[in-house]
Amino acid sequence: MSPTNLHTSNAASRRWFVTRPSLFLHILGVLCVSLAMAGCRLSTSGGDVTAHPKSPELVDFDRRVVDYARRAAERAPYTPPSAADRARLALGVGSLLDGDRSGAERLLAAVGFRVTRLTDAVSGRRYDEVAAREQGPEARWGRLYVSAGAAVRWSVQVPHPVSDRDTEALGAHLMEGTPHGALVLAGAHRTAGRGDAADVAHRTDSAFHAIVLELQKRDLPGIQLHGFAKNGSRPYDAILSTGAARTASRDATALADLMEGRALRVCRGWSAPCPLEGATNAQGRSAQRRGTPFLHVELAPRTRADTPAADRAQAALATLLATWSDADRP
Repeated sequence: MSPTNLHTSNAASRRWFVTRPSLFLHILGVLCVSLAMAGCRLSTSGGDVTAHPKSPELVDFDRRVVDYARRAAERAPYTPPSAADRARLALGVGSLLDGDRSGAERLLAAVGFRVTRLTDAVSGRRYDEVAAREQGPEARWGRLYVSAGAAVRWSVQVPHPVSDRDTEALGAHLMEGTPHGALVLAGAHRTAGRGDAADVAHRTDSAFHAIVLELQKRDLPGIQLHGFAKNGSRPYDAILSTGAARTASRDATALADLMEGRALRVCRGWSAPCPLEGATNAQGRSAQRRGTPFLHVELAPRTRADTPAADRAQAALATLLATWSDADRP
């Protein structure tokens, strides 16, 4: 429209009818922008963050687990949590397992831990990570990962990262491959504490033990991964036992059969004199008292490293976990 036309009465009339909707849209746009800016200011205030939880963090799940576990190689000093801290941690983990995430976050905050929702960039699967907020002593107490949005039905436990080389990677792979799981990781090298304080497989005063107990209270079966050096007295690919229990379980027999069916040499601790049977394992003893299924799995180097034998061992373990995942458990 030219400037000359703007001064004619007909043009003025046309301009009014054409621009009135535009004026309305302009005012509406200003209001929307104002409301959006107000919303941004509210979302950055302390009180409204919890009302609008952050989007899940996109991660490479396998790398996140392994990178954390392998910090144990630094052998940073380890001090076990106090009895009060273990109790609070157990309550927080219990709330998370029972589906009360907000309650879990409140309880875990009291011991310097938090719950972070993760999404694996490859598979799209979601996990809740229970981990220390800061890189202090609590960061060496360990971590828990659970499948998010689904009932937990089994656990894989890694008490000796780095020391039992590649068990941390195997634990992460098993967690990625099967739903309804929990992965319990120690956060320190087994020699990092005073005496055997950091050897969480043989201690009851650790965060690791407190978390495993919460899983066992719910009658959730668990596999604990260990590694051994193969020599003349240990000519096996795997040594399987039920920990403190001396009798065979259906699950233990099934795993042994699965491994032997994949051309792995297995020593069955319930029917033969095997080394490293885990009879003094703290989590195995608590499982025996509660009647909770527990398998102590010792693996030779070739069944933990990046080898065909390791792939076969992982496949056998994953098959057992799949049966637990499909089981009709509460």
